[in-house]
Amino acid sequence: SNEIAIMKATGISLYKMLIPPLFASIIVAVLLIQFNNNVYPNANHEARVLGQDISRKKPTLSLVPGVFSQDVPPYSILVRDIDNLKDELYRVTIYDNSDFQNPNIITAKKAKLYFSKSQDKLIMDLWDGEIHTSNINSNRTYRRIIYSKHKIIMNSEDFSFKESSSKDLSRGDREMSASNMMQIVDSLDVLKNQYLKELQSKITKSISIGNQASSMQNKDHLALNQIYRIVEDKITNAKYSVNASLSRIIYNTKTSNKYWVEIHKKYALPVACIIFILIGAPLGMMTRKGGFGVAAGISLIFFLIYWSFLIGGEKLADRGMLSPFWGMWSANIVLGIFGIWLVIKSAKETVTLDFSFFNKFIPKSWRQMREDDQVN
Repeated sequence: SNEIAIMKATGISLYKMLIPPLFASIIVAVLLIQFNNNVYPNANHEARVLGQDISRKKPTLSLVPGVFSQDVPPYSILVRDIDNLKDELYRVTIYDNSDFQNPNIITAKKAKLYFSKSQDKLIMDLWDGEIHTSNINSNRTYRRIIYSKHKIIMNSEDFSFKESSSKDLSRGDREMSASNMMQIVDSLDVLKNQYLKELQSKITKSISIGNQASSMQNKDHLALNQIYRIVEDKITNAKYSVNASLSRIIYNTKTSNKYWVEIHKKYALPVACIIFILIGAPLGMMTRKGGFGVAAGISLIFFLIYWSFLIGGEKLADRGMLSPFWGMWSANIVLGIFGIWLVIKSAKETVTLDFSFFNKFIPKSWRQMREDDQVN
């Protein structure tokens, strides 16, 4: 507060005070844009590649409850529940396809998966289950074995730790730079235009069905029920064809919107550095009597407003209910206009805000800090 009063007394306006922090925020924004396009995507991709390599080292991490796993051929493994801390599996079903003529189905209430001491074999201990064996060439050959404990030894080549190349895995939207995503969006737009042309031709073709039906009714040798079946089949086929084209267009549009959201986000978030300077500087001058607690509370409010705009806009844009541009930039635009208005009003000293009534909601320790600052 004292520093601001001294600067005003020497004739330094708010506009001049804002030049250093604005310049610093612009530098930070430019660096963040470079980070979002060059560092962050590669870091995300390398982390995902490393995560997959680690999951291969711990076999239970590759198993998903309720989903068949084909990671250890010739076995298909279905697990209903997993305890990753103990590496224990529950309600397990295994299809052994090593002998096509005599397929085996193995069930177990509980199982444990681990590596052998030499790390070249994957061992599964099973408890309280059954083994069902049959011969596809003979309907009479069937065996059912009930066991209390059983062991299966499998090759562990696919689970040995190997450092994968980042080039071997495709990148997601958060693992690409804006230029990479723009290339994908352009290709999606080309596909979308092709789908639209196909849809237009299909609609034109379906409209001609009615004309064909009218011409068929004039032919005496065709019965009415035959005409009805032919027309009904053509209408059904046209309906499915049009719906398929519409589904592809909708999916294409949603995918394109998803990439556009990430593209705009890479620039909208860095620009927020500048926006918060425009809001924070004048608010700090207007509310300096309120102390640290009031400043922290107001900062939190504006952060929540920005966060709500950003998250809500992203969700609406992903669902196609809002343009990706407005979804990502609406917070910057609204708060930016408000910040410019605050700067102008604060420079003219036409607006003063008294938040001293907030002091009763501030913890005593914070109030003591403010009083000590004022004394100093």
